[in-house]
Amino acid sequence: MAERIFRKMSEKSGRSDISVSSASMLDMKGAPPDPRAADFLAEKGFDDRGHKSRLLTEEMAAETDMILVMEQQHRDMIIEKYPDAAGKVFLLKPFYNGCTQTDSDNMNDISDPYKLSGYHYRLCFAEIYMAIEGLIKCI
Repeated sequence: MAERIFRKMSEKSGRSDISVSSASMLDMKGAPPDPRAADFLAEKGFDDRGHKSRLLTEEMAAETDMILVMEQQHRDMIIEKYPDAAGKVFLLKPFYNGCTQTDSDNMNDISDPYKLSGYHYRLCFAEIYMAIEGLIKCI
């Protein structure tokens, strides 16, 4: 969801200099998005057609300016696997409050709504949306 939201919001704000793509630490072999997430995004006017999962590679981590993650666990996994990327891995949620990242704890995680209720999808969407709104002001 974050990729699609970030892409549309950066375009709406006139930021054509931002390139957005998503990747995972779990190889899901090109799986399509969670159907409930795709349906929810479509309801909100975000296109999710054609999205397929892909694995984050060392080359991708090296080439990017910033790696945004939803949970501290994801941040730790990336830094462990690609230590050279440590300075560019950030939790997304803290950007809701501004440009300064604070010490991380579970309060800074955006939980995955997979197989949960519609409420969890709405909460996840709202947290991502507000954090990206803040992030775009910072970059």
